[in-house]
Formats: sequence, structure tokens, C-alpha cells
Amino acid sequence: MLKIGIRHPAVIVCLLLSCLAQFAQANQAPLIPAPPQVAASSYIMVDADSGAVLVEHNADEQLPPASLTKMMTSYVLDYEVEKGNVTLNDMVPISVKAWQTGGSKMFVREGTTVKLEDLLRGIVIQSGNDASVAVAEYLAGSEDAFASIMNQHAVSLGMRNSQFENATGLPADNHYSSARDLAILAKAIIYQFPEQYAIHSEKYFTFNNIRQPNRNLLLWRDKSVDGLKTGHTREAGYCLVASAMRNGMRLVTVVMGTSSEEARARETLKLLNYGFRYYETHKLYSTGQKLLDTEIWAGQQDQIAVGLADGIVVTIPRGQKDALQASVDVDQIIKAPHAVGDELGELKIKLGDQLLVSQPVVALNAVEEAGFFKRIWHEILLFFKGLFA
Repeated sequence: MLKIGIRHPAVIVCLLLSCLAQFAQANQAPLIPAPPQVAASSYIMVDADSGAVLVEHNADEQLPPASLTKMMTSYVLDYEVEKGNVTLNDMVPISVKAWQTGGSKMFVREGTTVKLEDLLRGIVIQSGNDASVAVAEYLAGSEDAFASIMNQHAVSLGMRNSQFENATGLPADNHYSSARDLAILAKAIIYQFPEQYAIHSEKYFTFNNIRQPNRNLLLWRDKSVDGLKTGHTREAGYCLVASAMRNGMRLVTVVMGTSSEEARARETLKLLNYGFRYYETHKLYSTGQKLLDTEIWAGQQDQIAVGLADGIVVTIPRGQKDALQASVDVDQIIKAPHAVGDELGELKIKLGDQLLVSQPVVALNAVEEAGFFKRIWHEILLFFKGLFA
């Protein structure tokens, strides 16, 4: 755990800098080479845990996402399963529209019923347009209505440059997304629905006696890669959203508009190798972790626990963990009453001169107001404290 310096307005204590050599290390800029050249129209690489963006290019450009659209289709399905509105054992009727949808197929048959879990695999592994339409109709009644639900989820996730018109990613006016938005969606799939996410690492799926491979070539080339989705149309080019885990660090990459199936795999691997080689992730504090006890005035207790409402994870250049510095700036005068979650100061984490994190510190326990006489006594003490401060 990172040690903390406690700051009050009159006192600044910086721990971690226990010797001059460490001080020099903290202020020395880490040597990180420039990111690799990536042959794609748009791309991004983020640390899935900290959210740090390690590399990006045209990451907010609105582009046709092709079958990367099906990430949102599967996300909505996962969400409905999680809420208990449907189960993966549900039998889904296959309509004429689903059966006749062109492009990549799972090869479902009109007039039959298919288990929802099989359709999920057909979407994720086989990129089945027929499976996507069948799921859209089952969950929302029609593909148009399902697209509206997709867009509502996009807004709630903070995907600011995305608009979905269908469940498949087949070309349509006003159907677009961005590399940054798709990275946001990938992280949501990974962390909100970990059990279903495991499907993304499956290399083959057989349905209707037809065995098809996952189109993500990196599942065969890099054991650390465990998802997520490929896409291709003439308009979009070849696209790939990938995620990999090495030594506890998870990276998510999005490349859009590459020239071939081989190119999207190669360019993605460039990004992943660069990220894992030169950066590392550290969980510094947990959600609800206490940082210190501090004095509180006019309360039924004389101390209040101060800590973090949210955990803190940072991504830093490899080998720089010992150079991290943390300081807590706590309000000089804290008076009761206070409820759990009330902001009482700020935690800052720096790497040399670079501010990595600035996050409020909050009350971890409630302190009710003291009785009349204790309040009056503390007001007197505070008056004299102010005179001699």
C-alpha cells in the first residue's frame, strides 16, 4: 500500500521521500518510447482497471462500426439476463426476417426455436446477423425498438459518439460509433458480466452441424487475449476490439479501419505489446479504505474516520512505483454533525511533478452533534484556537 503524507493548511508532511536518492527518482522523468505506428484510421488503448488512456488516435471520430455493433447487442442481452427479465435457457422463435438477414450467419432456420444461450454464442463467436436480429426481436419486439434500447444503454454508459440503427452493424445511415466509445463498452462487458464474458474467448462454436471459428485471430496467437469482437464491411474496413490480461494488468484496444483481417490482428498486437512492455497497473487503495482518524469538534465522538468512497488504481511507467507520492489535505476544522460520505478533504497522488489522482476523502462513520454544554465548550476552545493559530 502507498504511504500517505497528511496535509493540514499549516503542516505538510510528505512520506515516501525517505532519502535523497528516492527524491531524485521521483523527479526524474521516466523514459517511455513513442507509441508504435498503427495502420488504422482510428485506435485507442486503455487500461481497463484505471481507465488510463495509453495510446489514442482519432479516438472520438464517428465511424461505421460494422459488427463491433454486436458488442452492444450482446451487452443488452447480458443486461436483460442479469436483471432476470430473460434466461439463457429461453427458447427464441426465429422469424423470416432473422432467417433472411444477409452477411455473416449462425445459420438459424425460420420457424424453429433456438436457446438464447446459443444465440449469444452465435452473436459473439460467429458474428451471426441472423442471431442478432432474432435476439433483438425477442427482447424488444422489433429490431427498430431494440436499436432504441441500444442507444439508451449507450447514453447511460457515457458513449458520446455512438448511434445505433440496427443490431447487426450492417451499413445504415446515422449508424456509427468511435474507438473510445467501444473501449467503454468493452470494459462494461468485461466487468459487469464476467460469466458471459468468458464466451468471448471460445475459439469455435458449432450450430446446426456447422462449425465456425471465432474471427479474432489473436485468440490463437496470444494466450493473454480473451476477447472481444471483430467487424468488417467495405465502408468500415477491418476492425477489432481486443482485451488481454498479463500479470494482473488488463488492457483494452480498439482498432478501426485497417486494411485486412491480418492487419487488424497485427496492429492490435503492436499496441498490446507496447502497453504491457512499458506500463504497469497498481491498485493503491480499496473502496471504503480508512486513511486516518482526525479530530472532530462538537460531536458525540472526538474522532472521525476519513477514507475513500472509491478505490484508486493507477497506471504508471514500469518500474516507477517507488516514486509515487500521496498526500491527504484534511479540513483544518471539522465540526459535527457529519454523515457517512461527507467530503472532508482531498487525496492527491503524484508521480514526480505529474498529478495522477485528485480524489475527495470522505467520512467513513457518522458523528452526531454533541449535547449543549459540550458544543458551547468546543466553541470556546475553537475561539481561542483561532486567536493563537
